[in-house]
Amino acid sequence: MTKIKICGITDIQDAEAAIALGADALGFNFYKRSPRYIEPAKAKTIVEALPPIVSLIGVFVDEFSPDRVMSMTHAVGMGTVQLHGSESAEYIKHLSELRVIKAFRVDATFDVNQLSRYAVNAFLLDAFEEGIHGGTGKTFNWDLAIEAKKHGRIILAGGLGPENIYEAIRKVEPYAVDVCSGVETEPGKKDFKKLDALFREIRRVQSDMSEDSAH
Repeated sequence: MTKIKICGITDIQDAEAAIALGADALGFNFYKRSPRYIEPAKAKTIVEALPPIVSLIGVFVDEFSPDRVMSMTHAVGMGTVQLHGSESAEYIKHLSELRVIKAFRVDATFDVNQLSRYAVNAFLLDAFEEGIHGGTGKTFNWDLAIEAKKHGRIILAGGLGPENIYEAIRKVEPYAVDVCSGVETEPGKKDFKKLDALFREIRRVQSDMSEDSAH
């Protein structure tokens, strides 16, 4: 069953709402140039107030030091990082104490075979937009995500929301989906009606796929 990650969490109300609806994971953006940036100290207060069985993920973009990524992640209380920059396979080797998701921005020239160079726990595929590391609100050719599954667990991102999450899960059957801008009123603030609509669509597609597999 596809896991659900809600990214760009900036306050406890959004975090609790996402979990109550069924989110498996929450993402906290520690990239200072992002409109969804959250200070580590604030993230820590949210993390400490959350129930225990939820995956908490720190998002970084080209942080200069792997040691800094590890120390910040541990200090906040997280065990997984999502790397959205140009981090190399060698850089990732220094994060052995953490679970690592490596994000790639996908355009028409994207070569899925490059994923084979990275020893990570999952790959996140997002739409490419110049100068923007995630949260673009755009989709990409999902056939590339299907092809990428041969290299490991795929987290599908990019322009996902209530209106297309059914099709995305049905077509790609990814390990997880990552939803951010598609359930926001503004960057970093979730729309509870959109969140509710998203999870209703997720439950619908999961039910339909369970019925298909039973036949």
